[in-house]
Amino acid sequence: MGFWSSIIWREVDDEPVSTSREAVNELPELYNGMTLDLETTDGVHILTGRLTGYAPDDTALSLERLPGGLSFSVRDVGTSVLVRGVTESMTQFFLKGTIQESSRLICRLKDVKVKSITEMRHDFRLRMGIPVTMFYQTDTTYSHPEECTLVDISTGGACIESEYLHAEDEVLRLKVKLMDYAPMEFIGEIIRVVEYQPGKFRYGFLFAQLKEGELTELTRTLYNIQVGNRSTRVRSEEGHW
Repeated sequence: MGFWSSIIWREVDDEPVSTSREAVNELPELYNGMTLDLETTDGVHILTGRLTGYAPDDTALSLERLPGGLSFSVRDVGTSVLVRGVTESMTQFFLKGTIQESSRLICRLKDVKVKSITEMRHDFRLRMGIPVTMFYQTDTTYSHPEECTLVDISTGGACIESEYLHAEDEVLRLKVKLMDYAPMEFIGEIIRVVEYQPGKFRYGFLFAQLKEGELTELTRTLYNIQVGNRSTRVRSEEGHW
């Protein structure tokens, strides 16, 4: 089975979605209270909320603030957005939809569909939420670490959440250890800055062009993590954990 065909799963007969079925809108298993991230079509974070209403027949869903969360960013009705989430079995999914209603308290989407495999080939990101460390490029002795959080990662870059303030175009070093795999280090450039919460920033971190061996290793690691998540789901359902 190919890498990309393993990313989105149908909740019917445990069959993966194949490229021949991309036209079928098989939404993942959604439930009230689950956390979802909304982003613009170019990957800028809009808000994080909890699902409070879902109408599969109308392909519509509603999001409200998380407990303790601040007000939502208001968006124009009719704007296309991306939705990212993780099922209870820790399988990541990607959706797309159109804003039907947007206020500081609630966000409603319509025409929600699974993001196709063809689209995901170009911008698949694996959600992590693990600690990582950043350094200034000039800090060759790694004496001034900045502890931050890896929100997600792809072969092209990462989303980093940090209390440290950086500007666009800054070049930094990122040290990452994904699960039990060998630590990796990337040099990259901050291409986007968003104040996610007061005093907390999310950065779009673009990796410098990876060498062929580095790209292969990172792709293999992301693949193994994704397949590992899926394998956990299968074992749990079959009762052989």
